[in-house]
Amino acid sequence: MKCFEYNNMRKTSCVKKECRYWMKNSKSQNCCLIASSEESKNSTEKFTLQDIGDIFKVTRMRICQIEKIAINKLKDKFANFE
Repeated sequence: MKCFEYNNMRKTSCVKKECRYWMKNSKSQNCCLIASSEESKNSTEKFTLQDIGDIFKVTRMRICQIEKIAINKLKDKFANFE
């Protein structure tokens, strides 16, 4: 069982700071995977750019820039399939 599954089942916060998915955010049990899990997506609460920026300690504008870069990469990748 992976640590995020273990912590998600027990509703405990992760303490493995060396984990690549660890982040300092007690709402998400210190785990990026839990923060972006299906349970979070299906809830009525949606993440804003500000919320994501607060989680990763960057500005809302930086999250917006990262989002645009990611969307452009996806567009470029799928444009080759047409």
